[in-house]
Amino acid sequence: MIETIIFDFGDIFINLDHQATQLELQKLGLKEWNEELQQLNLKYETGKIDELTFLQGIQKHIPNADLLDIRAAWNAILLDFPLKRLEFLQMLSSKYKLFLLSNTDATHIEKFEHKVGMSFAREFYSCFEKVYFSFEFGFRKPDENAFKFVINNHNLIPKKTLFVDDKLDNIEAAKKLELNTWHLQVGKEEVTDLFNKI
Repeated sequence: MIETIIFDFGDIFINLDHQATQLELQKLGLKEWNEELQQLNLKYETGKIDELTFLQGIQKHIPNADLLDIRAAWNAILLDFPLKRLEFLQMLSSKYKLFLLSNTDATHIEKFEHKVGMSFAREFYSCFEKVYFSFEFGFRKPDENAFKFVINNHNLIPKKTLFVDDKLDNIEAAKKLELNTWHLQVGKEEVTDLFNKI
């Protein structure tokens, strides 16, 4: 019997265009997203560096680009958040304990809140017992410490908890901790199909 559901954020609730940021950065002159940039991103996503350090780190690879243009390119990944998903979540929150566990950064969250408006964002956040963004609590999936942090903080019973994510490596990490999982297939499945999965 499922009592608790832990959701990912990107491509579960908010739609993402994974190619958009890459294309926009290329337009600004970036040749390739290399290992140095990947490590920079991981540091930013776990709150080890601030936004300015992150954007300046990208700027080193595209010195002719303005920081604001780099920021806009970085946020190009964020698309729409269909209202039906929020309405579904609101209905769900009266039946289950809900948590949000997302690998994300301060720039994306600020953009999300601006894009949808603060009243929409507040309604979204209020569906959850607690919202865990990687940049705020220092762990990112698939690190098992990210899951353990949520489980231990709220005394969750893994076998009574469902984890919903679109990335297979995150799903596999959750399974090792005996969480029930739904590997949502983006474009083929909707989070609103949840009751077909429980």
